[in-house]
Amino acid sequence: MSDAIKHECGIALLRLLKPLEYYKEKYGTAFYGVQKMYLLMEKQHNRGQDGAGFASIKMDVKPGERYISRVRSNQSQPIQDVFAQINQRINEELIKHPEYQDDVALQKANIPYIGELFLGHVRYGTFGKNSIESVHPFLRQNNWMHRNLIVAGNFNMTNVKELFQDLVEVGQHPKEMADTVTVMEKIGHFLDDEVTNLYLECKNEGLSKQEASPIIAQRLNIARILKRASKNWDGGYAMAGLLGHGDAFVVRDPAGIRPAYYYQDDEIVVVASERPVIQTVFNVSFESVKELEAGDAIIVKKNGQVSFENIRESLTKKACSFERIYFSRGSDAEIYQERKDLGRFIFPSVLKEIDNDILNTVFSYIPNTAETSFYGLSEAAQKYLDEQKVKTIIKQRNVLDEAGLNAILAEKVRTEKIAIKDVKLRTFITEDSSRDDLVSHVYDVTYGVVKPTDNLVIIDDSIVRGTTLKKSIIKILDRLQPKKIVIVSSAPQIRYPDCYGIDMSTLDGFIAFRAALELLKETNQYHIVDEVYAKAKAQQGAKDIEIVNYVKAIYAPFTDEQISDKMAQMLTSKEIKSDIKIIFQKVEDLHKACPKNLGDWYFTGDYPTPGGNRVVNTAFINFYEGNDTRAY
Repeated sequence: MSDAIKHECGIALLRLLKPLEYYKEKYGTAFYGVQKMYLLMEKQHNRGQDGAGFASIKMDVKPGERYISRVRSNQSQPIQDVFAQINQRINEELIKHPEYQDDVALQKANIPYIGELFLGHVRYGTFGKNSIESVHPFLRQNNWMHRNLIVAGNFNMTNVKELFQDLVEVGQHPKEMADTVTVMEKIGHFLDDEVTNLYLECKNEGLSKQEASPIIAQRLNIARILKRASKNWDGGYAMAGLLGHGDAFVVRDPAGIRPAYYYQDDEIVVVASERPVIQTVFNVSFESVKELEAGDAIIVKKNGQVSFENIRESLTKKACSFERIYFSRGSDAEIYQERKDLGRFIFPSVLKEIDNDILNTVFSYIPNTAETSFYGLSEAAQKYLDEQKVKTIIKQRNVLDEAGLNAILAEKVRTEKIAIKDVKLRTFITEDSSRDDLVSHVYDVTYGVVKPTDNLVIIDDSIVRGTTLKKSIIKILDRLQPKKIVIVSSAPQIRYPDCYGIDMSTLDGFIAFRAALELLKETNQYHIVDEVYAKAKAQQGAKDIEIVNYVKAIYAPFTDEQISDKMAQMLTSKEIKSDIKIIFQKVEDLHKACPKNLGDWYFTGDYPTPGGNRVVNTAFINFYEGNDTRAY
């Protein structure tokens, strides 16, 4: 993606189902779980590089022995920093106490991070400062083992203010108004409530406080806690939690916006944000890794029992399509094919733009995540060319000689690696013109493969703000002097803010929105902007379920092609000599390519939860009033 956007976080939950001695005997180390957690987190480093955190729980420890360990980092290489700290501590203990080396019981009793239950998180910050306090997992401590709560998630809530007020009304005093805090405290509140009720139940049965504690842990109804806690949640989430005594859960939002996959056998239960991560780390098949259903929770009790409970009634599934276009690792078998299909399905539009002139066109991509879509695009181009060859051969079959036939067969689609991302250049000069000149060199190009008679087609995952295109990519491609540059986006036009985990919360940052505004001015329809503002403002006090996305009216007067052409015009500087065109994927073709991930609200404005419509209208009000603030 040429315009970097911050996005999803990644989670990894691992429960070892056998005694630690089993892993020592079979795999040579009782630190098997720690090693696998490193791999699970490192294989998801694409999902977050602002911070990383790790927590572990030892089961069945004696009172006075530490059973929860946690380490977090917001350093430049946070995963490596986290595990460097863990390894250092483990090695220090082993050096100091050689007797621990082959004694699993002593290791568990005396060395932190070894245990049976683990939770990891990699973070991209979508809101707030990137302080260590913002890094997951979060820990809610208590002297009662089963009231200790560790939470980490890939989520954004649209109704944080409402959730905050709910906590205030039950007598709590949250330390800040952030969705991470409100979500954990909401779960914690109902956990406390459940524990209190179970204690009274045990007391009525004649059990002492000490006798009651393990019974409470055994009887805790995690599904009921999650149902009560999540009742008013509006957003996208894959939320993972550990309880101090050893229960664990992952719950997914009812629209399936945020991803969660799991695998279980007789040794482990593992949950992660991406399927191929689990496949690679545990060497298991594609079919054995399952997707957690929308609205469901996977619950692992301390005794190892695994259950699946419906927590929230499922909505129409709107799994985030950006997962398939860009965010997730392309090593997933389905995602790889879907990304190729995105390139294949957009080829007819490309062919039309180049007037069917395949032989005088060079195809390329903007590194690096658009590479797979490029394969689909170039394969579609080659298929078209092959069909044309067949037609030519049939038509000329009576006059073709060997040389002529070989000439036809030798024709092939011209694919080249044109754009090369250079080392990250530091814009250390603050004066605007100097900064722009440095930014223009973020990409370099391959010279000598494009002729002045050529079209240059270059595919990107998506176009968000257009900044890098205007200041760097188009300028550097124009140096090759093609007659036409066709920028192809494998995603549709991004028109609306996201509020479920992607850092796209303001409207005026989108080049599509700015292009629509320019068209409104040019066609004397700018009064629509005032009308949308008035309607959005009028429904501010309404319930979320009643709110309508009026921002759609900004785009309604224009075709997709008109907006694309205006974007191309806005992104073309005066010095550019080539003809610039921009082509976007059609929404219907996106759905055809990614049939399991139909979430498209950033393209269509069709939000999967009621809070989404409030967010988009608030974002428009902020734009109109000049407020540079988050809409949720």
